[in-house]
This record gives sequence, C-alpha cells and structure tokens, in this order.
Amino acid sequence: MLAPRVVHASFIRFKNPLGRAAWALAAPIHVRVIPYLLTRAARDAAPARTTRLPSAEHTSRPLRIHELAADFRLEDVWALPTPGGASDFPALVQMLAGRDPARGSPGASRVLWSIRLKLGKLLGWDDPHAGLGSRVPTLRDRLPEDLREGSPGPDSPTLPFTSLYVTDDEWASEIANKTVHAIMHIAWVPDGAGRYRGQMAVYVKPNGALGNLYMLAIRPFRHLIVYPAMLRQIERRWRARADGASRTPA
Repeated sequence: MLAPRVVHASFIRFKNPLGRAAWALAAPIHVRVIPYLLTRAARDAAPARTTRLPSAEHTSRPLRIHELAADFRLEDVWALPTPGGASDFPALVQMLAGRDPARGSPGASRVLWSIRLKLGKLLGWDDPHAGLGSRVPTLRDRLPEDLREGSPGPDSPTLPFTSLYVTDDEWASEIANKTVHAIMHIAWVPDGAGRYRGQMAVYVKPNGALGNLYMLAIRPFRHLIVYPAMLRQIERRWRARADGASRTPA
C-alpha cells in the first residue's frame, strides 16, 4: 500500500495559436522548475493553518469592494491567522503594507518571486506602459465620493500595489501589468467568538489569452507554495507584534 503523498499534474487546453506558442516557450522551464519547487516546498513546510474559504465568505458580507469590482473575477478568499480585537485593523494594514516577499519567506517562495520578476523584465510584463493609467485606468476613478475623499491607505515600499481606499474594516489596493489587472482586498471580520480576524480576497481581470494562460499557469504555485508561505510569514509577524505588546509596561 502506497504511503499518502501529493501528486501534481498540469493540464493545458489551447484556445488559439498564441496560447500554444506561449506554452512551447514555457514548457521546458515548467518541467524543470516544478520538481525543484515542490521539493523545496515540502522541505520548507511547517504546520500552517492556511484556510482557503468559499467565495460566499466574502460575497455575503456588506463590503464596499462589491461596488468597485463587479467586472472582476473573485479568484481566492483566505482566512488570515491574525486574531485580534475590533480596533486592531489599522495595525494589520500597516503590517501587510510593510511586508517584503523577498525576505522572511521559505526558499521556494523566494525562488518563485525571483523567477516572476525576471520573467516580467524579460517579457516586458511590468513595463510602465502596461500598468495603471496606461493599459488600464486606476480604479480610484470609480470610487464613490466618500471613499475618494478619504485616505487611500498606505502604499507598500516592496510590493507593486497601489492603495485604493481604507476604512475601519476594509483596505483595497490594485496592480496592473501586461497579464492582469488585480485587486487585493483585506477585511476585518468577526470570527463568531467575540473576536476578529483578517480575511483576504483576490480579484483578477485577465488581459486576454495571455492573462488567462498566465493565471492558469501560476494557480498551483499560488495555492501550494505562495499563499501558505505568505500566511506563515504573516502569522509569525502578527504573533511577534502581540508578544511585544504584551511585554510593554502599562
């Protein structure tokens, strides 16, 4: 009897010649990188309370983001390991805005981030003309008056996201490049036990065939490596913050 194990498989369906040509270029990298990354991920993995949630956990809540992202696809919803009180949301926003994916993450996640940056530079995915205000207008143009007049929230010095708005229990930021226009949304939601926790939702609007192929190709990496590593990093930093607060004299 075989021991329990994880099996990874990739299935590709081409809708046009562009997709077939793009995969012909990516396939040699794919078959070499995946075994390495999965091995590193298994070695780096620690017991992580990474909880992917059903979409209804996000769509059923009365959040302002629903007004803004009706034409985007809700890609993922994740519970963040950040328990806290009703007033702790600003601390979570500041912590996430200062997060650096190139530091404090397991090796496999850092390798993926490095590969993505190098591919973006090589293929021109992240050129300025492919971003906000060029290929697509910023979503700040869609904000209702009360959100537009409020603080947009903090921009990250290490992540290529631009803040859209922040409220007492929501923070949204956006990114655009040649592959997608995406939104990262953070909410502060009741946990049902008198406390609160963070909840992250990711929206995407792929840019044609290239964007759909890109999202298909990165999906297993996001779910198996990137998000688990990111949530472990967030959990460590949140615990360190709580421990530091508990040691501060009253």
